Amino acid sequence: MLARSLFTAALLVTSACAVSYRGVDISSLLVLESSGQTYSDNGSTQPLEKILATHGANVARIRVWTSDSSEYNLAQAIELAQRSSDAGMDVMVDFHYSDTWADPSKQGIPSGWATDLAGLNTALYDYTLYAMQQFIDSGITPAFISKNGYEPLSQLLHSAASAVRAASSSSRTIVHLTNGWDASAMSTFYKSIYTQGALETNDVDVMAFSFYPFYDSGATLTNLKDSLSSLVSSYGKDVMIAETDWPVECDATMTEPSIPKSADGQVQWVEDLVGILDGLSGSHGLGFVYWEPAWIGNGGLGSSCADNLLVEYSGAARSSMDMFSV
Repeated sequence: MLARSLFTAALLVTSACAVSYRGVDISSLLVLESSGQTYSDNGSTQPLEKILATHGANVARIRVWTSDSSEYNLAQAIELAQRSSDAGMDVMVDFHYSDTWADPSKQGIPSGWATDLAGLNTALYDYTLYAMQQFIDSGITPAFISKNGYEPLSQLLHSAASAVRAASSSSRTIVHLTNGWDASAMSTFYKSIYTQGALETNDVDVMAFSFYPFYDSGATLTNLKDSLSSLVSSYGKDVMIAETDWPVECDATMTEPSIPKSADGQVQWVEDLVGILDGLSGSHGLGFVYWEPAWIGNGGLGSSCADNLLVEYSGAARSSMDMFSV
């Protein structure tokens, strides 16, 4: 039904006000650094995580693939998590539960895992518990543990939730979906996913969504506001925009054409998202995560746009880094 569904476990220390979290996905950083890439701010070369933290980012999102030989393996994720924590950021760990990319079009079961439901439930629980413990033992309580689209989803989400609860009583669980602007799809998902004896409402603490301006004409700010408001009204859960981008260069028409394709436009886009989150009832809007803003060599970030980054191709920070302080 939905292109993507992610299970996430998060440690979020929520204040009384909304929009506490201004995050950034920096999963590719170690890969980029291994090729010689550096970053700078006002002419001073610095580690990327410190530049981001200086500009107000307070959460680092990091993906993990299950294969130890992959470029996004658990050991590398822990290293990046420690660096991010040292820079003063909380850490979100995005487990793909796959040996490679897991996205709206695919979800490969890791090599060596069982493929029957009982065996997959056990493998998912054991891996989640092990990975959580590895982070905790390294001094990091993970912020996100994601589960991508296996079926039947309810039972497997419950297995992941149970493992997170076993590893950390203070961690909060999150379900992350694409197309958070689509109120009908979001409502249908949540009406169907909760099943007694499988996933129950108390297994989910936070609802998270991807929201991009270039994949679907329906992804407008108005639709997002209406969708999130409806979910908060129905379930009383906290919500987060877990992935977003805005271009500085793009031939395509954006869903909000009045916002310029520029560094100033990137800030305006995020300001508008923050305004929606901040306006949700009960201070249920937690924050946002900008996806891979420094992935030089992949500026389109999966879109048809030429450049969605917050850095120049030299590695110099753009003025739009200030979006984390809005």
